[in-house]
Amino acid sequence: MQNMLTMISNALCRIMGRNAGAQKVSEGARAVVSRSFTDFTPQATFDIKKCNLHRLEEGPPLKAELTREQGLRYYRTMETVRRMELKADQLYKQKIIRGFCHLYDGQEACAAGIEAAITPSDHLITAYRSHGYTYTRGVPVKEILAELTGRKGGVAKGKGGSMHMYAPHFYGGNGIVGAQVPLGAGIALACQYQGNNQVCVTLYGDGAANQGQLFESFNMAALWKLPCIFVCENNKYGMGTSVERASASTDYYKRGDFIPGIRVDGMDVLCVREATKFVADYCRSGNGPIVMELETYRYHGHSMSDPGVSYRTRDEIQEVRSKSDPISMLKERMLSNNMASAEELKEIDVEVRKEVEDAAQFATSDPEPPLEELCNHIYYNNPPLEVRGTHPWAKLKSIS
Repeated sequence: MQNMLTMISNALCRIMGRNAGAQKVSEGARAVVSRSFTDFTPQATFDIKKCNLHRLEEGPPLKAELTREQGLRYYRTMETVRRMELKADQLYKQKIIRGFCHLYDGQEACAAGIEAAITPSDHLITAYRSHGYTYTRGVPVKEILAELTGRKGGVAKGKGGSMHMYAPHFYGGNGIVGAQVPLGAGIALACQYQGNNQVCVTLYGDGAANQGQLFESFNMAALWKLPCIFVCENNKYGMGTSVERASASTDYYKRGDFIPGIRVDGMDVLCVREATKFVADYCRSGNGPIVMELETYRYHGHSMSDPGVSYRTRDEIQEVRSKSDPISMLKERMLSNNMASAEELKEIDVEVRKEVEDAAQFATSDPEPPLEELCNHIYYNNPPLEVRGTHPWAKLKSIS
């Protein structure tokens, strides 16, 4: 009798077009069927915001395709960066992380979108707000947090800190404002010289956009037609100064003058992905450099020493969070198009939180590097040499 009731209940669910996860109660018997992947929409096409163009006849498409697998991957990536940065905020306030610390929460769509559009063999260099790109370039959360806490298991063995993290084809994390831009042009020159069809994504903030070295790099890259994507992450504030107070022209995508440019909604991971595909194809085709401005927003202050509310209001921050949050935007797209369930995304949230908590546990329990390792790796391949230590009479031996 019980089996017959279950069969009738399942048949009614199918007739009424209900999902496999629907519950049907009939005469005291409840049949619950697990929802399978076949119930979800495998792929959907979304309208995305049109990009502003400079010296270009056409730009990225106005529609973007998203598969369920991609959506879940982007969601996990952005959620991981968000949780990692919130944990860094907590550790800093507990005085476990010391020194400079610039957080990336709010800007996750930039890192996730760019990484989705380039290959692991392409190159990327950024400024001091580098944690997000360190993660998308393949470094585990625990190595990033351990670097922030100055531990031996950090990505730079605890000796680099917040602004100096590296990975294959990722060159930091650079503490000097704008200094990474000529370095990125140099990496692009190496790509051209080696003829490997690779590009270099060279990122800087709106606060660095008026630096002289930026325009010198633009000039050389244009003269030599280097495969360099100059990316301005315009988060509206350079430290505590708004872009309107700092720049006579806030059209950063036009600031290359003779170099084509494109302005993109940097809060939408699909916009960033499609625009990055477009500019990467442009550079790989031998057209030379291009400037891409990503309009984004940081939720934290400039650094952990900046509360971030003396030059902007809490209402302004909350408005961006409520209307343009990159994670919420992707989540809403996926749920409204039946590409995932709320329970499934919640499960990802739980997994990410556990990963970050485990990483924090490692970052607070791993030992600090010993003093004898202080001078190691000064040179890449030199034989051991003596280096003056903490005072003129102390000698340390450096190994490469």
